[in-house]
Amino acid sequence: MAGTAPRTWFITGANRGLGAAMARAALAAGDNVVACGRRLAEVEAAFAGAGNALKPVALDVTEQDQIESAVAGALAAFGRIDVLVNNAGYGLLGFFENMTDQQIRHQFEVNVFGAMAVTRAILPHMRQQRSGHVFAISSIGGLRSSGGGSVYCSSKFAVEGWMEGLQQELLPLGIHAILIEPGYFRTDFFDESSAVYDQLDVADYADAAREGREFRQGMNHQQVGDPDRLGQLMVRLVEMDEPPVRIAAGTDSTTWAEEKARALVDELLKWRALSVSTDGEDGISLV
Repeated sequence: MAGTAPRTWFITGANRGLGAAMARAALAAGDNVVACGRRLAEVEAAFAGAGNALKPVALDVTEQDQIESAVAGALAAFGRIDVLVNNAGYGLLGFFENMTDQQIRHQFEVNVFGAMAVTRAILPHMRQQRSGHVFAISSIGGLRSSGGGSVYCSSKFAVEGWMEGLQQELLPLGIHAILIEPGYFRTDFFDESSAVYDQLDVADYADAAREGREFRQGMNHQQVGDPDRLGQLMVRLVEMDEPPVRIAAGTDSTTWAEEKARALVDELLKWRALSVSTDGEDGISLV
């Protein structure tokens, strides 16, 4: 950063886990950070002694008035926002039929519509600057869904589709949209304080649901992913002239992404003749 002005990062869900690690990495790089979390006291405690480069902000991404206040506070403190990290979110875990409609809707309100609302509030400032980075912390579950996590994964699939198109809309304006697809990282993701579990009880899923919970409890806080290294990766991506549109994070995520890509190609080739049989004899083809 020598000889250049510090960037300003706006990070949601920064009070712990991946968000806190990203904030620490940005601060270590000499940048300013607006660290957002639903409970201001937790954010302040997480970054006690960080100095004037850190501005803690209370932000629930489902509350529009809080979003507007947080963005205004960031601009008042640092004059600009260069990097937005949509990290706030949680995992709704369990089987689809065991979930209430309210649970499912709230998962999308936070993971999808919350990220969209924060981005909508910040993009006008990035467009005016003709520069910026918009990150969405997706998941390998945004590429590869799994039983016992179908609703959570579907919310991340939605984020992936939104961001992939957004990248094409923003790149001509000098703004990069980037998807981060973590595998299992050593955070509180599986804790009862973070994850939310299904509330209903369909007997046909009972054994598989129990096995899923036991697996998560056994893995909790022993995951291979290092949050601090992910934070350092984020800084590297911001410094690139041509960053990727999406990047897997971790050996597990990379392996599963490769397997999904191969499976897609294999299935397309297997059924290609049937797929193309739907073409008419005339019309405009895009390929």
